[in-house]
Amino acid sequence: MFRSLHMKLVLILVLMIISVMAVVGTFLINSVSTFYLDSFYEQMQSVFTTDTILSMEEAAAENGADGLLTIIDAHRSRLGIDDYRNYYILDGQGRFLDGSNPNITLTRTSNIVSAMAGEAGMRSSVSDSMMDVAVPVDMDGNDVVDYIVYIADDKQEISDLSWRFFQIVMQAMMFGLLAAILLSFLLSKTITTPIERITEGAKSIAEGNFDQDLGVQSSDEIGELTRSFNYMARRLKSTVGEVQGERDKLNTLFLHMTDGVAAFTTEGKLIHMNPATENLLGVRMEDGLSFDEMFADLDMPNSDETAMRTFLTSEITRFGRVLSVTLAPYGALDGEGGVIAVIHDITEQRRLDDARREFVANVSHELRTPLTNIRSYTETLLDAAGDIPLDTEKQFLGVISSESERMARIVTDLLTLSKLDYGRMELRMTRFSLADMLRNVANAMKLTAQDSGHELQVDTPDDLPAIVGDRERIEQVVVNILSNAVKYTPAGGHIRLAACTVPNNRVRITVEDDGVGIPASDVPRLFERFYRVDKARSRAAGGTGLGLAIAKEIVEQHEGKIALASEYGKGTTVTITLPTDLTPNREEGLA
Repeated sequence: MFRSLHMKLVLILVLMIISVMAVVGTFLINSVSTFYLDSFYEQMQSVFTTDTILSMEEAAAENGADGLLTIIDAHRSRLGIDDYRNYYILDGQGRFLDGSNPNITLTRTSNIVSAMAGEAGMRSSVSDSMMDVAVPVDMDGNDVVDYIVYIADDKQEISDLSWRFFQIVMQAMMFGLLAAILLSFLLSKTITTPIERITEGAKSIAEGNFDQDLGVQSSDEIGELTRSFNYMARRLKSTVGEVQGERDKLNTLFLHMTDGVAAFTTEGKLIHMNPATENLLGVRMEDGLSFDEMFADLDMPNSDETAMRTFLTSEITRFGRVLSVTLAPYGALDGEGGVIAVIHDITEQRRLDDARREFVANVSHELRTPLTNIRSYTETLLDAAGDIPLDTEKQFLGVISSESERMARIVTDLLTLSKLDYGRMELRMTRFSLADMLRNVANAMKLTAQDSGHELQVDTPDDLPAIVGDRERIEQVVVNILSNAVKYTPAGGHIRLAACTVPNNRVRITVEDDGVGIPASDVPRLFERFYRVDKARSRAAGGTGLGLAIAKEIVEQHEGKIALASEYGKGTTVTITLPTDLTPNREEGLA
């Protein structure tokens, strides 16, 4: 009942009226009691002045207690003696001698005790059951109390008056409550009615009806709330319309796009799939397949914070087609997430790659014969030169010879790559000393490095383990990298060839130089075929753009890794990591 704002406001106002009336009533009753008490003692003090006390002492000296009674009777009206207030004559020990109400049993109060000690007792509090005054009388002047004049009021008049005040307060409280209830109902209705209308409007919006326009009936906070609600309803309608439009666009896109898209929950349940997915995978949405059933060869990524930024791409084969599947975890606002799979048909791309490799192989074979002829004619012309000036003839023939040699290297490199691509490269696997091989390479390259003004440093420990591999091919890789370091390091540079062992039975070969370096944007593409950072300079240096690609293929054939790090203008470091022992099915012809 009291959960509604309307009833809460009524209850608050009623409790406020009750609290105010209770405080006011208590204050009035206490004020009346205090006023009556103060009036009593002011009255007593006005009667029992010094002259009056001297008169009582003289009367007591002449006639004893009867003389005191005469004096008290003379001031009876001033003392307010009536049915509620009485006077008494006590002896010095506080015993009753005479008074206006002889039937009362007196109690020895604090004021009587004070009078027995020779001091007038004129004190009491609102909480005491009575008001009293005790005045000592010394008729001989020897500081011995002979009589005590005692005035006592039983507060009955105050009690009657307080009760009357209480009745008045209660009556006022009843009328105040009735008025408060009526006013609170009116006030609460004024406040809650607009809020109820806004609540109904909010429920209507929650049900999808955004055409809400509540009338603004005031300019206060409630009116401002109503205006804000109307603005919110308009904005929601506009936003939902935009979202619906974007959703329709996405649905159209998913419906007609050639790539497949499928969405799964974290438990692997399929929640969305476009027609392209059905065509590529040969499944239907109605089948209700799970992630594991659709992609049996793939693992569903986790949806934790790290995986949320990770895209996993794998290739699968379905119905003779090669499909690239990219898995991307996603998160929702309610904390539930899942995985989106994007499927792309790369069958044609793979076919084109194969055709390109085959083309390179064919072109290499076709170029081999004319290159041999060019070299033969060049050697003949060099031996029989004479019809043209000797210097010019040698210059031309030298160019022909140089170009033929460069083209021959290209053909050789292309053949090597072709064999590596198709797995036709025969690796003569033996166990050999890596340290000896590196020293031999360094000795062979030392003269070339010195001619270019470089310092070649070799750092190979004697305890470097022997490895299993094709010594000739690994030597080819090291020579290629050292040649690049010599070519692209300015005169006076430093080149370091080093090797060491690393965990998991592997060795690491490092070639460092302080040459020109490579721009950061070019580093990721250095192992691509025919890619050159500076094509003009590479050709001038005799480069074909295939050396690093061949090196990468040879290293990977040995189940190793090759990496390149460079800083432009400061130098380059190439790292080759090889296993010391290949798997048994790769190890052949051990020496």
